[in-house]
Amino acid sequence: MDREIELFIQDYLKEIREDNAAIFAGAGLSAPAGFVNWRDLLRPIAEELRLDVDNEHDLVAVAQYHCNENGGNRHKLNQLLIEQLTVGAVPTNNHRILTRLPISTYWTTNYDQLIETALKDAGKIADVKYITEQLATTKARRDAVVYKMHGDVEHPHDAVLIKDDYEKYHIKRGAFINALSGDLVSKTFLFIGFSFTDPNLDYVLSRVRVNFRENQRRHYCIFKKRTKQSNESEAEFENAQIKQRLAIADLKRFNIKTLLIDEYTQITEILARIERQCRQRTIFISGSAEEYGAWTKADTEEFLRDLSRALVQQGFRIATGVGLGVGDAVITGAIEEVYRARTGHIEDALIMRPFPRANPDPAIRKQLWESYRQELISSAGVCILVLGNKKVGDDIALADGVRCEFEIAVDHGLSVVPIGATGYMARELWNQVVGSMETYYPGKNGDLKGKFDQLGNEVEKPAELISRILDFITLITKE
Repeated sequence: MDREIELFIQDYLKEIREDNAAIFAGAGLSAPAGFVNWRDLLRPIAEELRLDVDNEHDLVAVAQYHCNENGGNRHKLNQLLIEQLTVGAVPTNNHRILTRLPISTYWTTNYDQLIETALKDAGKIADVKYITEQLATTKARRDAVVYKMHGDVEHPHDAVLIKDDYEKYHIKRGAFINALSGDLVSKTFLFIGFSFTDPNLDYVLSRVRVNFRENQRRHYCIFKKRTKQSNESEAEFENAQIKQRLAIADLKRFNIKTLLIDEYTQITEILARIERQCRQRTIFISGSAEEYGAWTKADTEEFLRDLSRALVQQGFRIATGVGLGVGDAVITGAIEEVYRARTGHIEDALIMRPFPRANPDPAIRKQLWESYRQELISSAGVCILVLGNKKVGDDIALADGVRCEFEIAVDHGLSVVPIGATGYMARELWNQVVGSMETYYPGKNGDLKGKFDQLGNEVEKPAELISRILDFITLITKE
């Protein structure tokens, strides 16, 4: 990726971590889901008017003409909207990545429900706003707000479709303008699938620019470089390139930086990279212990507390299923560091999900634990595995739950870090990774292999492992 995109990723990650990031989705985000574009949507309308829709540039005017010709009745337009935007489409990979990110603000001019569907699929509660009255209410325990400034497909009579709607927007939906203005001042937006031809957005951007002048917040948008079309002359292509260059320059007035890509697939690559780096700040610690091998319980718990504390110090968030003999020490270290530093909330540093054990039915409990593990582990980017033993009757056995968590972590693309020196299942998994490093860390250099080997070297005191673990985590979370 080029330098400008690299810088954007780092800046936007910082805004995400500080809960200052927002998304503005245009029609281009939904197009790959199979929805028709505006031009195709209005084709039957234009045919009634005896217009060639392919030669029309002001499509909002075409919709207005049809309404005028039918005495102000827009029933057919509403019906087209319902038929075309409610049939069979599912969220794209880009929708799913965007809604898995810890972003709480989504704006869109789209009428479809792909963003809210993707949020629900990601286990999040979406508070959807498509009419002014909804801006005054708050959905309980919401994870994200979806502002649909042009309305919703299931309420087409309230949607912004024709010129009349745009001309009256500041009267009927002025509260959306105020809300968007506030977000543009306080949040960093990524405009995706958006062409910047919407008059309402242009009005809001202009007002923010006039009020804040040189103090406008930086925003980003993604454009595909203009390429020559098969039916295009050299002169037409050159003109199109000039228009794109001028449009990019004009966006600078609003402090919107344009990122140019060669292919639309690069958008998914960029978003996936952001998600991967975002997840890497969360470390899932897996382990259980009935016994501690050659170490004392006190020394092992001190090691786990200090490791957890050190990871939080370095800006990581700990996730734990509170495994027997391991989880309490991990939790204690993270909370101690939060209270010592006083720089954030416990929720910023720690995800605690004790396993539900009360159901007496083994089959139901196993299924529940599988779903529970999947959800918890999928939120992380790194999985550290320690110890891993349990009591079966009077004997000590390797903990199959720790292996299960290892396999889930691999399936979700986490970097797996079994600490072989802690023994038991962690030792078995360390041997497995050492024997196939290219499978688990493809393309990594020899320095990483050397540092991973050290995680299996025996030590007299477990505390000696902390610096080795931190060195390895630093190496794998740095891109």
